[in-house]
Amino acid sequence: MTSVAVISSILTLIAGIGIFLIACQMMSSNLESASSNRLKALFSKASGSKLLGVGIGTVGTAAIQSSGATTVMVIGFVNAGIISLTQAATMIYGANIGTTITAQIVALGMFGGNSVSTTVIFSAFAGIGAFISLFSKHNNGKLLGGTLTGFGMLFVGLSLMSGSMEQFAELDSIKLFLAGINNSILLVVIGAILTAIIQSSSVMTSIALAMVFSGLISLDQGIFLTMGSNIGSCVVAIIAGMTSGTNSKRTAMIHLIFNVSGVIIFMIAGTLIKALSGGDITYGTMFQHMFPGAPQTQLAMFHTIFNVTTVVIILPLTTLLVKLVTAMIPDAKVEEDPDAPRLFYIDKNMLKTPPVAVYQTKSEVINMAAIAIDNFNRSLDIICNMDFSQRSKFEAQERELNYLNTHIVDFVVKLSEAAQISKKDHIYLTTVFRTVRDLERIGDYAENIVEYAESLQHFSSGFSDDAKSEIETLREKINSIYKYVMQAYTNEDIAAFNKANEIEEEVDSMTVMMEENHIKRLSEGICTPSVGAQYLSLSSNAERVADHFINVGKIILSYNTVR
Repeated sequence: MTSVAVISSILTLIAGIGIFLIACQMMSSNLESASSNRLKALFSKASGSKLLGVGIGTVGTAAIQSSGATTVMVIGFVNAGIISLTQAATMIYGANIGTTITAQIVALGMFGGNSVSTTVIFSAFAGIGAFISLFSKHNNGKLLGGTLTGFGMLFVGLSLMSGSMEQFAELDSIKLFLAGINNSILLVVIGAILTAIIQSSSVMTSIALAMVFSGLISLDQGIFLTMGSNIGSCVVAIIAGMTSGTNSKRTAMIHLIFNVSGVIIFMIAGTLIKALSGGDITYGTMFQHMFPGAPQTQLAMFHTIFNVTTVVIILPLTTLLVKLVTAMIPDAKVEEDPDAPRLFYIDKNMLKTPPVAVYQTKSEVINMAAIAIDNFNRSLDIICNMDFSQRSKFEAQERELNYLNTHIVDFVVKLSEAAQISKKDHIYLTTVFRTVRDLERIGDYAENIVEYAESLQHFSSGFSDDAKSEIETLREKINSIYKYVMQAYTNEDIAAFNKANEIEEEVDSMTVMMEENHIKRLSEGICTPSVGAQYLSLSSNAERVADHFINVGKIILSYNTVR
């Protein structure tokens, strides 16, 4: 084999890795979009039992074909305070199981023998998918085409990698060099380093499969490289965790400890088995007996059994693991202000999984609406009772509304750029800009009402009992509008929105009635002009609050019929 051929083989390997990585990304993005609603429903149940957490992590990773994306998303959930460290740990366990699907698919593609290779058959899906994407007029057809194209390209990349390995296998010098690397710890380190560089354990495992299949390395060597890839896969999570809060760092550390523990357990067990058998039994010989004549299946099955067994061993110890990482990464000594503005449901790490990020954005908007109505009610309590003890809480929530207005918009701008978002989700995101502005304006009107209370305090005045009764009736109607609007917004319930509209018309009529009653009280000398001015301003602001809530509900009409 000439030097030109060696260079050609190296370039072919690089090309294969590149196509494989692009294929993984293409499959992941299209599968995410296609399973958008299912993913939302799946991760909304993230607060259940430990086994449920493992199941969610497994299914979610199998669906989007990326354990890295799942882990980063889990870190985002932890950072936003949506799930606990314990639940995050179990979801990461599941992600490790889910990622073994890729290796099984790759191993399946290596069968063929003298007949048409399954690699060639599966590679043809790239062309089929491209034609579907090109000629399909519907979004679902394009997603199907994109998924099939990515699936086919996966095997095109695998074919290139396998071809380069076969060429390397012809070189005695390379075979002798690789055969000399028998130290299991060194192989694990090599696997970890290469995975950290590539940032994809799926690619590293697939390279190991191709090397074993071509005879370039032994099954035992491939097994240790694969174990190393599990450690190297933690790099993505560590990077995401180190740039976020304390619990995010702990989640990344849980991922690292879990994967390293699995490798240590299996290496110790492997060493004992080999020693007790006098060197006759290794993981390689065990899996060769279990799956004879199929080296690719032998390594893929080890990969699956390795991850499943590690989960079975570590799962009962999860509580202890959480306590360990909490001790290793203690809370910051500086106490955080509980009233400091923050995001409750979204985190930049969630941008890695757009469909789930859209779902969490909606939760954030719903939470912002809850803060807005709470502050509106608090403003009415202040002005009716002239009780300013709630002023500090009111001001904290007003700051929160302003903060959410800015940061939700920033998040949605970044999220809107993602290719994995469905047409309906994209339309929804365009409405968020208007919605958060409406909610922020509700906060401003509540702030106006508190200022009217301060004015009344200055004149040592207050509303009459009749005026307070009218304000209380108005409050009840606006809270009913809020209830029906949120029902409409959350469930895309047109009937609930129509009910809110009906009540809003009652609010309009009532504010007219309040003005008439005020004039009557003024003529009877029951209230003064200065008090009356604040009363009329309050009713006007309250009416606008109702209008802004109706605007929030109205946006569902723009995407309710989109599927």
